[in-house]
Amino acid sequence: MTGKPASRRRYDTSLRAERALVTRQRILDVAKELFTARGVDQVTLGEIASDAGVSTPTLYALFQSKTGILKAVVERAFFNPRYAEIAQRAEKATEPGEVLRITASISRVILDGERDEIGLMRGVSVLSSDLKAIEAELEAVRFKIQEARARRLVKFVPAARRLGLGRVRDILWMYTGRDVYRMLVLERGWSSDEYESWLATTLIKTLMT
Repeated sequence: MTGKPASRRRYDTSLRAERALVTRQRILDVAKELFTARGVDQVTLGEIASDAGVSTPTLYALFQSKTGILKAVVERAFFNPRYAEIAQRAEKATEPGEVLRITASISRVILDGERDEIGLMRGVSVLSSDLKAIEAELEAVRFKIQEARARRLVKFVPAARRLGLGRVRDILWMYTGRDVYRMLVLERGWSSDEYESWLATTLIKTLMT
């Protein structure tokens, strides 16, 4: 009998956390649909709350603002479960060629996710200053995340060492960015597999030879 109250509390806490996660995902799904249909700037917190079946205070408690909801929508598209899996591989990789192949995979996963999840939303929200600010922030995060891989290359690869850390980081950031993906995949019709293969080969040739 002595263990039951604690077990009950743990069960209740777990259940509340699960329900909160489901509610959060429902809000993000609804927000993405509204942002895609009408553009970020035209959607209100009240509309998101109404369509998601929650109160406006609940939105504030979870996200603080509409910008917070938008940021969560974009982050979910970028840093999805597949990204987390590959990022773990990147942390463990030591062979420089493998590091660069994984870097290409990470770029493909991020940009495929962006295309599939928020590509249409970006199209109808092209003038949104909030969206531009969030994307700029995430670009800075992407640049920072690549630093450890760049340092590994400079340490172990003579060609990268000659370029120096700053140039290696710039090259990684440029080749793995949205513009290259847009031109090859979205405009020229390359498949994601072709893009990833080309990117890995290009990074290896540029930074290891």
